[in-house]
Amino acid sequence: MDLLKTSRRAWLAGAILFALGGTAFSQPGGALTPAEATKIASSAYIYGYPLVTTEMSRRVMTNVATPQGTRAPMGQMVRMRQYPTAAYRDVTAPNADTLYNSAWINVAKEPWVLSLPDMKDRYYLFPMLDAWTTVFQVPGKRTTGTKAQTYAITGPNWKGTLPAGVKQYASPTATVWLLGRVYCTGTPEDYAAVHKLQDQINLVPLSSYGKAYTPAPGKVDPSINMKKAVREQVNELNTTAYFNLMAELLKDNPPAAADAPMVAQMGRLGLVPGKKFDPSKLDPAIQKSLATVPQDSVKSIMGHFKTAGRSENGWVFTTETGVYGVNYLQRALITAIGLGANRPQDAVYPTSETDAAGKPYDGNQNYVMHFGKGQLPPTRGFWSLTMYNKDYFFVANPLNRYTLSARNPLKKNADGSVDLYLQNKSPGAAKESNWLPTPAGRFIPMLRLYWPTETSPSIIDGSWKIPAIQKAP
Repeated sequence: MDLLKTSRRAWLAGAILFALGGTAFSQPGGALTPAEATKIASSAYIYGYPLVTTEMSRRVMTNVATPQGTRAPMGQMVRMRQYPTAAYRDVTAPNADTLYNSAWINVAKEPWVLSLPDMKDRYYLFPMLDAWTTVFQVPGKRTTGTKAQTYAITGPNWKGTLPAGVKQYASPTATVWLLGRVYCTGTPEDYAAVHKLQDQINLVPLSSYGKAYTPAPGKVDPSINMKKAVREQVNELNTTAYFNLMAELLKDNPPAAADAPMVAQMGRLGLVPGKKFDPSKLDPAIQKSLATVPQDSVKSIMGHFKTAGRSENGWVFTTETGVYGVNYLQRALITAIGLGANRPQDAVYPTSETDAAGKPYDGNQNYVMHFGKGQLPPTRGFWSLTMYNKDYFFVANPLNRYTLSARNPLKKNADGSVDLYLQNKSPGAAKESNWLPTPAGRFIPMLRLYWPTETSPSIIDGSWKIPAIQKAP
């Protein structure tokens, strides 16, 4: 994790590299050709995609006066009481397996203290993401157990003393997203049990720790688009708007030291933290070449899907999530299709765009996923198969069912095997318990393995293979 520790010294390293081999900031165009400028801009776009997406997600998810539904003001906790529905558009690829306790905090001025209750051996995890989507800490059943625990999340430059019993977790950036998940079966009884646990999760600024604390109402910004999906809003930003926002965010959310070469390249283009990106200072030919950078870069990000990890029976998955190093394209893709992804030790997310024959899924066709006896996904936590439309959102259906998992009363075949039916229309009453409804058009299934086993059978070492999804006979 040392590679991922960041501070403003990272910017000094970048500036030194830049001074030694780059063009002066006062002459951002320098001797760059349009082709070179476009290449740098595209790399910078992909590099900054998580930072920009995180910020725009934060704006939407905190743009309320009081906690309501899936949103809460800065520094206040969202306690989701039920699974997301098909109307949910805040984050791509949501899950319907856990109840979320999430919050956005800014630790630039002072630390925030997170108190977790005794979870009574229930599966949970509470990943902490920085502004670049790196999971810098993840307390939970796998890592810290389920007894009560308290953490202070500190900023990049914080120095001080914490109260007894409070453990420090240092964030590399000022912006922090707490994305807690508590397993719930979805029954009324289990909903009630988890709600009690959620209500005991507490978040306060350090200055108010141990005191009565009432958070101030949030400020609502009417200019923020609360209806359009965040990913669409990010992808619609033109080159100037995108880089201006990125430059602003870089002030309090510095890159890692390993990013110094990228920092130097961005400087050649005139992309400097805290300063307005002014394309008018660039050669007219370069200005013209940068116009299509957002569209072309998004194509590169989404095109990375097929090479983002291992391919197995039509499924693509990776163990490079949560911590990315300098794999910027991987980080951008995970941001686009699964913002908030965990470390692989906590979850692996196999995703499939084509059936066993290599053809894209079509909701007008019927499909089957067959698991041999004893071959359901091996986990120490739980597994689920989730259905999304082509944009990675839930799809409305008659059963309001977006996932199948171990908590469903899945019917076994006579030989002990299990068949899951992926189709738009019901397969009939006898098979409906194993039916995962699909949209009428293109769809994308995602398998989740929470806390996957690390010894055979295991998806991590390849000793467990994911079955292909095939057209029904």
